[in-house]
Amino acid sequence: MENRSPYVVNAPSISIIMLKVLLALIPGIALYVYVFGLGVIINILLASVTVILTESAILAIRKLPIKPFILDGSGLVTAWLLALSIPSIAPWWIIVLGTILCIIFGKHLYGGLGYNLFNPAMVGYAILLISFPSIMTHWQIPSNLMSGHTDWLDQIKVIFNSNLLSKETLDAMSSATPLDYIKTQLTLNQPLATIQQDKIFGFVGGRGLELINLGYLAGGLYMLKEKIISWHLPVAFLSTLFVSALLFNIISPDTFASPLFHIMSGGSILCAFFIITDPVSAPTTPKGKIYFGMGIALLVLIIRLFGGYPEGIAFAVLFLNICVPLIDSLTQPRIFGHK
Repeated sequence: MENRSPYVVNAPSISIIMLKVLLALIPGIALYVYVFGLGVIINILLASVTVILTESAILAIRKLPIKPFILDGSGLVTAWLLALSIPSIAPWWIIVLGTILCIIFGKHLYGGLGYNLFNPAMVGYAILLISFPSIMTHWQIPSNLMSGHTDWLDQIKVIFNSNLLSKETLDAMSSATPLDYIKTQLTLNQPLATIQQDKIFGFVGGRGLELINLGYLAGGLYMLKEKIISWHLPVAFLSTLFVSALLFNIISPDTFASPLFHIMSGGSILCAFFIITDPVSAPTTPKGKIYFGMGIALLVLIIRLFGGYPEGIAFAVLFLNICVPLIDSLTQPRIFGHK
């Protein structure tokens, strides 16, 4: 058998890659709906429509062709990630505003896809978190834990006009996140074991969040199989988060939660496979990806344990995005023959 060059492997197009990322999110979304109801679907629909309209307007202003940039799917990935990061009962205008901020300040301000210095979804999320901390840290209680009679119509009402619902219904639907609840109760000198007996906690993480994170994990493994992402970033992030949280837990188990809690609560799995793996705002070298993932994990844990916010993923990602040029320059492999 004769082998002849060229040996060319057709790389998948951007639109195919983005489609596979969206498909990888579906298991987590399906479990999200199962645990919390249809609010997240409304978030996704609002974000998707907003991103198409916003990007079309910006492309028209920049005198660029609209159809190919819209159909590449990158805007939808940003929109879906933001929608999954925002409370599913947040007012409709929060997701609309956040999506606009993502596209303007996270993407097109730097020239569009391939030029953004920061993860676009985290840019929008961070601005919303700083501007509206109360809304952004008030999450829905899992459907099976709600007191009284609430249904999907109540979710729609609270998203589009919370005045249509009684205070009792609103209170029955919402609560602090497990990370936020632990931080608050620790300031009241409550031991961790007592805090975690609350109904919002499950076996190792937040009730319902464990299941959703398993869905994100399944999607992440699919992307690894399809070679959409490499193993370096998720493994570096999750292993560093686990080991560092374990050390704190060993030092003071009455104050610091277990490493599994930190992985299965909040957005750790979503961050590991879908957020920090953004190919534009992450390092390009294998060694750089490992350092990048480790740095984000350490900063996430520091903010969770000692910072003013219960979740630190957005701030950690944006800070390490700033460091990417330095990380890349320090981790470039040596050229053969270099002395």
